[in-house]
Amino acid sequence: MPTTQHDLFRYDIAKSYDWNYENAPDPVDIEVPDYPGEWDFMGIPTGSPLGMPAGPLLNGKWVLYYASLGFDVLTYKTVRTRERACYDLPNLQPVDTEPLHGGEPECPTTLEMTGSWAVSFGMPSKAPDVWREDVETTRKKLPKGKVLSVSVVGSVLEGWGIEELAADYARCAKWAVDSGADVVETNFSCPNVSSPDGQLYQQHEDARFVAKTVRQAIGDTPYLIKVGHVPTRKEADWLIRAVGPYVDGLAMTNSVATKVRDEEGNLLFEGQCRGICGKATLDESLKQVGTFHEIIQEKHHDLKLIGVGGASTAEDVQSYLDQGAHSVQIATAAMVDPEVAIRIRESVSNP
Repeated sequence: MPTTQHDLFRYDIAKSYDWNYENAPDPVDIEVPDYPGEWDFMGIPTGSPLGMPAGPLLNGKWVLYYASLGFDVLTYKTVRTRERACYDLPNLQPVDTEPLHGGEPECPTTLEMTGSWAVSFGMPSKAPDVWREDVETTRKKLPKGKVLSVSVVGSVLEGWGIEELAADYARCAKWAVDSGADVVETNFSCPNVSSPDGQLYQQHEDARFVAKTVRQAIGDTPYLIKVGHVPTRKEADWLIRAVGPYVDGLAMTNSVATKVRDEEGNLLFEGQCRGICGKATLDESLKQVGTFHEIIQEKHHDLKLIGVGGASTAEDVQSYLDQGAHSVQIATAAMVDPEVAIRIRESVSNP
């Protein structure tokens, strides 16, 4: 019998990252409606514009699970050239907030998930021999029409400069390609770490150098950069000029950061900002895609844009496509409702 909604597994926010990694669900037998039209991801044919960013896809079993639920572009959670542990709980803290546009000083927590949460993982990674074997196995098991993108990040060590960081990004990216990645995505944005690997998209010359180094390492493999909130058109133009010659696309937006205060009045996460993901970021993320698309069109750049942030309905997906997105990735809504891609497909197939 086909799986029903009540049978589906969800990431357990009350348990650790490692518990969720080890208890990943198996693919499910469920009817997935066709998505009308012809689609591709960075030139690779797919069945829809629906994808998932790196956050929920901790390993290959998670990738295959969501692939069985109607997602066609799956981004393997960010990996490194060395093992790194996850931050302590809470890693996903529901918050109660109106749409965020950047600059908000803080937002309050809530007991129930209402569409948005603060994310605090810290870009953990299993050891390279673990994730490389897992990526290779996963790519072999993915059905035709599914694209496997692997998110990679450099790890800053004491005494390193941009040359060493770029070389580490490139090494990790090459390992991902050698393991079977169809696409490589370098994560230039994590609002929950203060080292250069988390803020690289804001440092345009360094971003240019790393992008060029990665491109040289991976050859013609499709290459994306994940970027964070870019509040002005001028900054967007600078970023496109910096990395545009070396990459095939940009994925945005990696959350909107603010501080988080609990119901007792205490600031969580030692008072540091955390990226807010989910519905609260939709408006700002749509606006950012639109701004980047306008610049790309005006300057005749050949860059694809991946819309990320707050999408949960067919209308949201279409809004991203209307703003110029090549594909749309859904994380928070899919973690709350694993059938969200199926619902979107049903809505599009039966308008």
